[in-house]
Amino acid sequence: MRIHPVDLGIVVMYLLGVTALGMHFRRRSQDARDYFLGGRTAPWWALAFSIVATETSTLTIIGTPAISYGGNLTFLQLVWGYLIGRVLIVLLLLPGYFRGEFFTAYALIEKRFGEKMRVVAATTFLVTRAVAEGVRVSAIALVVSVALGTSERLAVLIVIALTILYTLEGGMKAVIWTDVAQLLLYLAGSAVTLGALLHRIPGGWNEVTQVAAAAGHKLQVFDFSWSWATKYTFWSGLIGGAFLTMASHGTDQTIVQRLLAARGERDGRRALLASGVIVAVQFTVFLLIGVLLFVFAQHAPLLAAGERTDRVLPTFLVREMPVGLAGLLLASVIAVAMSNASGALNSLAASSVLDFSRLWGKSTDAAGFLRISRGMTLAWGLVLMAFGLVRWGPLLETGLTVASLPFGSLLGLFLLGTLDHGANARGALAGMFAALTAILFVFRFTNVAFTWYVMLGAVVTFAVGAGVSRIARAVEL
Repeated sequence: MRIHPVDLGIVVMYLLGVTALGMHFRRRSQDARDYFLGGRTAPWWALAFSIVATETSTLTIIGTPAISYGGNLTFLQLVWGYLIGRVLIVLLLLPGYFRGEFFTAYALIEKRFGEKMRVVAATTFLVTRAVAEGVRVSAIALVVSVALGTSERLAVLIVIALTILYTLEGGMKAVIWTDVAQLLLYLAGSAVTLGALLHRIPGGWNEVTQVAAAAGHKLQVFDFSWSWATKYTFWSGLIGGAFLTMASHGTDQTIVQRLLAARGERDGRRALLASGVIVAVQFTVFLLIGVLLFVFAQHAPLLAAGERTDRVLPTFLVREMPVGLAGLLLASVIAVAMSNASGALNSLAASSVLDFSRLWGKSTDAAGFLRISRGMTLAWGLVLMAFGLVRWGPLLETGLTVASLPFGSLLGLFLLGTLDHGANARGALAGMFAALTAILFVFRFTNVAFTWYVMLGAVVTFAVGAGVSRIARAVEL
């Protein structure tokens, strides 16, 4: 299966064009504030677009339709938890980020628990984000290899190399504004794909409902059963999804960096809440695309026996879409991959440079920060390339599981520092290690679904942290 030369030309033009757009911002990065926060000049709506583009990866675009293609729509219950989590961030965590001149989320931890705990929190983020992004880079390879007819390794090298180039040169301003362009492209592409699929299915929506009903619960959204082992239920979605979002959007530098780039707390709040509405709409579209692909495949099979369901959307785009339109849609899928990777690179570099600068004894002057920052962007780009060459399992759920393992301890640390004024650094550290140990045990020896991991980790961190803090204080007295 080879892409048509016209579509190939469109994809190549997109790759070069977005790289040029990002590099346009090189001269506008004069210091760390510009490079990592875009000078705090971006409007709230652009930050909302950037947040969505950052949390949405190729993993999401091809993994979400694969879930409903092989299952149903119950994943939407998790999305509603995402909305609740954003509201809780606005109420509990966001105000703290604007009570100082913070460049990373973990500067807030240093203010509360000291420098050592800032290093612990930042290290947790760096390891988690690097591995999770590795899974996402694998998704990039899957799409680009299908589109260009290359090996997955070559696909990783091409896309990540171009992303490194414009992120390294342009910093956060390049990331934000390329995110805006890429988000608009892939949302339009998703809508076109949904419409094209519905048009190609004989009988339209009536056929979809009939085939879905015959397949059994294909259009099911709600599952009110209570089971720790079921991934997508109403309860795991609302509760687990809320905790997952509080961790990913309230403690992970990749998203918090966008909030810190806002002109003020009000703009940060508007950006975060608006991003939730966009995310809810896009997940609904992606899941419906998966159902329509399932119905379409009953008339024209898309996958060979035993082939990964993650390949169903890119296969449809290359094989079934008209020339020209297929290229635009494939470019839209690659767009979100590059925007996600660029955001991760900038945040990984920011944390590496700023959260560990005192340990390294590096100069903090403007020129020194820029040199170190660009060097760290390049270094993390090479790390993501390496992780992208690993073959992972089902992409979307693998990425969520990897992120969920340590996220709970990180969220628990922030909640402990925000809500418990009697907590100290010793208790916080004990709580984080206890939570990580507990979640690894749950992951290895139980069938509890990943959607509960963050909540369990946060509760253990908070409980153990609060208890150890008081015991340590009593012993000292």
